[in-house]
Amino acid sequence: MWPTVCPCVRFLSPKPSKVTAEEEKRAVGPRMAIRPFQAYENFIRPNLRETTLNQYESFIRHHVKPYVGAVPLAKLSSLDLQKLYNKLKTSGRLQTDHALPNPGLSAKTVRSIHMMLSSCLSKAVAERLIPSNPAHGCSIPPKEKQEMKIIPPEQIGKFLDEADKAGYLAMFYLELTSGLRRGELLALEWSDIDIAKRTISVSKQVIRVNGELKVLPPKTKNAVRKIVLPRETIDLLKEEYERHPDHLLLFPSPKTGVHLDPPAVARKMKTLLKRAGIDEIRFHDLRHTFATLSLQNGVDIKTLSHTLGHYSAGFTLDTYTHVTAQMQEDAARKIGGFMAAAQG
Repeated sequence: MWPTVCPCVRFLSPKPSKVTAEEEKRAVGPRMAIRPFQAYENFIRPNLRETTLNQYESFIRHHVKPYVGAVPLAKLSSLDLQKLYNKLKTSGRLQTDHALPNPGLSAKTVRSIHMMLSSCLSKAVAERLIPSNPAHGCSIPPKEKQEMKIIPPEQIGKFLDEADKAGYLAMFYLELTSGLRRGELLALEWSDIDIAKRTISVSKQVIRVNGELKVLPPKTKNAVRKIVLPRETIDLLKEEYERHPDHLLLFPSPKTGVHLDPPAVARKMKTLLKRAGIDEIRFHDLRHTFATLSLQNGVDIKTLSHTLGHYSAGFTLDTYTHVTAQMQEDAARKIGGFMAAAQG
């Protein structure tokens, strides 16, 4: 039925409503009297991760359907979508908290909604339901670069001291020497560690889906990787193993015995930072701390990109361009000093 309305509303509807053959015929013509939502069921839905599917359905329910859900597919225009994006940017946030200073959605969320719509509309084009994708003519908010923070190198020791007192030294030491994503770190099992080769195999992550902790494959194939660890990290992991030798997980929850809850670990980190007298940062900034220190100590971009599980070295370079710019200045200063000394 979804040719009669904005396609994503039907694409992402778990139980599409029934329509008569006559209704479909009127909607798409005699040569297209098919159930087009099957395109979603067959080509799009099977490739969506559970978290992405939940996010898409939330977008549809709260942000797309109320504005363009009743627009006929054949009449859906770039202007309709542009008005939608503008509305979401200025006043699209759900008004569950009236104290929020900004009623609009973030640029990141608006961009995500655009990508979802564009994907669904591209499938409609491929199915020859519409001649072109109206989302391609829209102007969307630019990417917002969030300020990157790290633990200053001179304060890392204080942070690790507090982590040691709280019984979390091995976990945070591993994070600062590997740059793992939070979910990857918490999903690690002892079978992922090769003590002799000093490596860890990253092949899964822990995330919360609909209030339940789940272990899922990484988001991309590049995230599946093997990382070489410093000997000091391996030594700490050996000590950690002695604390719970019969447990499958590296870092089980002391309360539940299963995986640690990612948000709870982030809260624990903030507590440790406060005790150490260090400015608050996000857990993800520990990953940035590792990457920054790696570059500053001579690790090349390609190696770092693999370690972080990025899809390309170019993405890594773009992410840490501020670090490499400073490295270029340092290199220029060094070569300048060398040439000056060479001239006598």
